[in-house]
Amino acid sequence: MLYRTPALADDDKRVLGELDTMRDNLRYQIAEPHRWTGQLRRTLIAHAIQGSNSIEGYQVSLDDAAAAVAGDEPVETNPQTWEVITGYRDALTYVQQLARSREFAWQHMLLNALHFMMLRHELGKWPGRFRPGDIHVDEAHTGRCVYTGPDADDVPSLISELIDWLADGEPDTPLLVRASMAHLNLVKIHPWRDGNGRMSRCLHTLVLARDGVLAPEFSSIEEWLGVGRNTYAYYDALGEVGGPTWQPENDTSKWIRFCLSAHHQQAQLVRQRLDQAAHLWELLDTWVRRHGLPERVVSALYLAATGGRVRRTLYQRDESLTDDQATRDLRALVRAGALEQHGETRGRFYLTSPTLRDLAAPALRPKEIVDPYRR
Repeated sequence: MLYRTPALADDDKRVLGELDTMRDNLRYQIAEPHRWTGQLRRTLIAHAIQGSNSIEGYQVSLDDAAAAVAGDEPVETNPQTWEVITGYRDALTYVQQLARSREFAWQHMLLNALHFMMLRHELGKWPGRFRPGDIHVDEAHTGRCVYTGPDADDVPSLISELIDWLADGEPDTPLLVRASMAHLNLVKIHPWRDGNGRMSRCLHTLVLARDGVLAPEFSSIEEWLGVGRNTYAYYDALGEVGGPTWQPENDTSKWIRFCLSAHHQQAQLVRQRLDQAAHLWELLDTWVRRHGLPERVVSALYLAATGGRVRRTLYQRDESLTDDQATRDLRALVRAGALEQHGETRGRFYLTSPTLRDLAAPALRPKEIVDPYRR
């Protein structure tokens, strides 16, 4: 028996209706070709990687998370953490591919394959294999046991039940609710020795991706869950709803409310970033034309203006340039006062200058993100 999908309250239905409208609008926005869409996608994936791993105590800067997405080397992250980050990147990349797979089927080995990608660097944690014994989750700052998973002998049958439910169960249940229940059930089954939280968040994203309405990077709540107090609220919701042991008879209404609120707030943030990107690109394009620079340099300025480190290799790849072209462009932006150079030779990178920061400020003013249940 799995944790059951609750009956939806009127407030839940209202929030779902708002989310449907927001998702439709986002789908139309990103369907139109824009030069900034690629960078925004990369940033959203980087935020998801950063958020989901920070929950587990693996800290990575947004720059290094973006480097992982782009296939570049890190600037700050230690090798052990980098293995964790690139493993999660590979799993999310596979999820992106599965979103468009015509031969897709829900199978327990699919979950084990994703798990192997995440933990392949630690064979002692049995990547891709279910745990052989009991598992306990301890609170980090007290050492107190806060959750004990079901018996290891029950794991295969519980996973089979979850797989069957994912394939055919409750087809009329709203997508976001199904994804949230998949997340809850997998994290409570806790089938692996490690990586259960990351896998459950990844499964949540995969369920959304298979719907095909929005690319997973525009649907995931992993970024939102990894932000400060949201992480504590996430743990509280899992503990309150799921219980200290496997208790599938518990009411899951509060979990659904928590997840729908997270989806709504993340959708507000994504919509805000889309609007900011369009406004910022327009400002930068005007500045570039006024200074007689090639239009392609806008992508480097955009990355710097949004707080990123501009590396020659990344800019060169984004714009399909030669080494010399990319180097000349970046030097021209330094001379024009838009970028500031840091480091030397292979470690060289470029950051926004005060001039560029002031230019971008009108486009990047944040708007308040509102909890839809507290209006």
